Amino acid sequence: MSVHTVGNLGFNRVDGGPKNIAELDVSLPLVESIFLRYLYSRGSSSLTDVGKSLKLSFSLTQALFQRLRERNMFEVTGMVGHDYQIALSGPGRDYAAKLYDTCHYSGPIPVSVSSYTQMVTEQIPDLRLNRRLLKESLADAVVTDDFLDQLGPALMTQDPIFLYGPSGNGKTFVASQVMNVYHDAVLIPYALEFDGQIIIVYDPSVHKKLDDVDYAGDPRWVVCRRPFVVCGGELSTSMLELHADEGANVYAAPVQMKANNGILVIDDFGRQTMSPQVLLNRWIVPLERKIDFLTLKYGAKLQVPFEMNILFATNVDPSSLVDEAFLRRIKNKIYVAPVSDEIFDQIFYKLVEQRKLLCQPNCAASLRHLCLTMGSKILQACIPKDIIDIVASIDQYEGEATPLTADKLERAANLYFTKIHHFVDK
Repeated sequence: MSVHTVGNLGFNRVDGGPKNIAELDVSLPLVESIFLRYLYSRGSSSLTDVGKSLKLSFSLTQALFQRLRERNMFEVTGMVGHDYQIALSGPGRDYAAKLYDTCHYSGPIPVSVSSYTQMVTEQIPDLRLNRRLLKESLADAVVTDDFLDQLGPALMTQDPIFLYGPSGNGKTFVASQVMNVYHDAVLIPYALEFDGQIIIVYDPSVHKKLDDVDYAGDPRWVVCRRPFVVCGGELSTSMLELHADEGANVYAAPVQMKANNGILVIDDFGRQTMSPQVLLNRWIVPLERKIDFLTLKYGAKLQVPFEMNILFATNVDPSSLVDEAFLRRIKNKIYVAPVSDEIFDQIFYKLVEQRKLLCQPNCAASLRHLCLTMGSKILQACIPKDIIDIVASIDQYEGEATPLTADKLERAANLYFTKIHHFVDK
């Protein structure tokens, strides 16, 4: 049995899904046009396959088929048991071709914006944490209790979090581990309908579908883990808006909409092609009111929820990125300091244990010395993994795996650290 539950809802919020066309909560012409485009793009199909692809019950698929058959849109080409094999008639094909010229979408029937808004609102996590639970969730990270005692309350506020400090000290890794505080699942729609337009929300590259969850509700919703979306230096203003596919005449949801009910990490904040001021100006209303306004290509605007934990991770001084007014809107600011000798050694030996490596005594101390003499003069949480990875590559190159020694660590360090002081201007 899956350990996941669906948000705060239980699995049977809409037991079995819509029973009739009215319960679909989108316009009948839109539903019929998707049905016809599906047949147009495939040539022929069974009613069962139509229902599976459009995420409709068999009874609803039959009802739609009968309506369109009365208008001479279909031909029955055969039967398999009680299942019709159907194809478009001549008039049906002509009509579907016109529909296809205006929009290519022939996937799952979308849900309404109002249904989506209600679902997102009901799935806002009620996160209850303490130091023990948070430490268990971040078991793969080596962090101090002081850090946990800052992060825990910040996560429970559901307000944005600034993780800042020198590079290489685990800000991004900790952000990725934060997902482990959630043990439930959420429902995400395949698509939305607004003003007759289709907006695709479900993205398999972002949303992790849970096939082992016994969900008996509306099949137009996908049971997923809470979303975890990371945007780094590639983040641009266009990624914050609806993306129109001009060829198919459908829209793709922006990154923040895909992250609803989950976590959105803005990594390397301040190094995007867009300035921090542009990003925060775009989100000034969403951050305060938990709603976002998106614009279709012809100017129509729709309102959608803006419900996610946002983590900004940066190695730049926050006060040099944005002004005080913006910093006030990001209420939680956590400094991720360079690691201590003790934490550095814990990270090193944790990796040694995980990888089942043999290790001579005092290797961690030897690596610390190398960092401080060859490196950046501070200890960084990323260095033990990076150095051990290089050692593994050396072992592969030489065709043998020998225990970790101070000499092997120094050989790896010579590859890892730059030697700027060796350069002489000529």
